[in-house]
Amino acid sequence: MGLESPGRLGLGWKLHGDGGTPPPGEVVRPDERLSWGRTVGLGAQHVVAMFGATFVFPVVMGLDPNLAIMMSGVATVIFLLIVQGRIPSYLGTSAAFVGAVASIRASGGDSATVTGAILVAGAVLALTGLVINLVGAEVVNKTLPPVVTGAVVMLIGFNLAPVVAKVYWPQDQWIAILTMTAVIAMTVLLRGFWSRIAVFIGLVFGYVMSWVFDQVFGKISSVTPTSDGKAFEHYRVNFDGVKAADWFGLPSTHAPDFKTSAVLVALPAVIALVAENAGHVKAVSEMTGANLDDSLGRAIFADGVGTVVASGVGGSPTTTYAENIGVMAATRVYSTAAYYVAAAVAVVFGLCPKFGALIAATPGGVLGGITVVLYGMIGLLGAKIWIENKVDFANPVNLVPAAAGVIVGIGGVALKFTDDFTIEGIALGTIVTLVAYHALNALAPAHLKTSSAEKRDEAADKGPDDGPERPATAAPSLVE
Repeated sequence: MGLESPGRLGLGWKLHGDGGTPPPGEVVRPDERLSWGRTVGLGAQHVVAMFGATFVFPVVMGLDPNLAIMMSGVATVIFLLIVQGRIPSYLGTSAAFVGAVASIRASGGDSATVTGAILVAGAVLALTGLVINLVGAEVVNKTLPPVVTGAVVMLIGFNLAPVVAKVYWPQDQWIAILTMTAVIAMTVLLRGFWSRIAVFIGLVFGYVMSWVFDQVFGKISSVTPTSDGKAFEHYRVNFDGVKAADWFGLPSTHAPDFKTSAVLVALPAVIALVAENAGHVKAVSEMTGANLDDSLGRAIFADGVGTVVASGVGGSPTTTYAENIGVMAATRVYSTAAYYVAAAVAVVFGLCPKFGALIAATPGGVLGGITVVLYGMIGLLGAKIWIENKVDFANPVNLVPAAAGVIVGIGGVALKFTDDFTIEGIALGTIVTLVAYHALNALAPAHLKTSSAEKRDEAADKGPDDGPERPATAAPSLVE
């Protein structure tokens, strides 16, 4: 049975059973809730699940983590209202823009330039959602097949390798390697919910180890992002900003600034976000038993609107979070009431400047160890897309565009048109992959446009007496 939500906005929840934990085999639907005490507890779980990445990514992008936490709550409410409560999801900070932000800042852009570029990308994402809502979800597969989305996600992640090597890791290599080792170990050795927040636990571990190193070894001499390339002696952990911050107050905001060159760098993230949202909607659909294809456009539109609203005041980009989908899978509770609770808690956290200052004081070595894992995971998600969709790289229609695009994006290859207009790195890699794939797919002979997996299925269906088996050398068509 599909899971529907009452009313046009998906508000108003029926009590599930007696409000207690659902028995085995039962689920709590989006339009239902447990007792408010249990619902608040579930909302707190969702906050913890999204928390680590939602504040780590603003820190590595140089944006205000306090504002990011608060606006994630606002964006989540916007999302739930737009999808009319049919898709229970939390909108945390998106990692898709991390590479673009690093490129923008490396080119001299400030936070206003960064948020301006993100805002435009969010508007494009919202418009994409409207188009998908009008023409149907199938347009996503035709325009952005897995070979393209996988390549874009991969180059977004691996493009960040120099940021780790040149910015974070040199600040404190020993804390970085300890933090990295802890995150790797905890991701594998911890179980269930704890493994999903291994990055957050690793950050806490790195923070504590930095303080211990300060007490045992004293100050360290290293270059920090604010030291103009000069090494100087400093403690790893500095709480001066935390002491000076108020317990209650609005986070700092700023207006976005729009520069064409920065916008072009940020736009490829839209492709990653469309693919990410499609995957998350599919996951929720499978878990709840509801056919949500007709809501995919709304979800993408809502994500774009959330990003526009957040970046409009200087906040971080948003996206639906797999971490929270994992919480639903573990609890079998899909109630949107829990997400409204989580959103409210996030807004309260955002109104505590002292909390934000504590996050901002994260030592550079800790970020070095975490970003090694995070950036690599982002990149390898591209490979995961290829594997799950059985992309056949024996076919040059798939191999050549992806190979060229990934190297262009990771290597920072530039195409200069004028002194003031250059396309490079992620933006150029995305364009190369997308244009080359569709061009080759249009020009290629028929046998290169048909999935080898489909041919094998057809051969199996025909049987040994139905004719010769088709060759298994053709590549998959990823535009079905």
